[in-house]
Amino acid sequence: MPFWTYMLHCADRTFYVGHSDDLEARLWQHVNGYFPTCYTATRLPVKLVWCEEMPTRYEALEAERRIKGWSRAKKLALIRGDWTMIQALARNSEEKGRASTGSARTAEGS
Repeated sequence: MPFWTYMLHCADRTFYVGHSDDLEARLWQHVNGYFPTCYTATRLPVKLVWCEEMPTRYEALEAERRIKGWSRAKKLALIRGDWTMIQALARNSEEKGRASTGSARTAEGS
């Protein structure tokens, strides 16, 4: 049985990322506000903007968690299928997370 990782664009311009083993049924639930406490229920209408089939639930869940942590720009690049931009944004994110030599010295009190 295939599993899906998917992304919805909500009326408030945010994105919702989830996973399911029945994408059609899950989309129906989102579109119709079936679960009143779900993130999308108060952000209708929603539109499916990206999905990918995964071989296992674990891989679908891992992809969901990874994508949820992405910036808006990176999610938009995924929707466009722009892998070059995704890689560039990932490199920029990694560089921001590292301390420069100068700031490392300052932090150490050198």
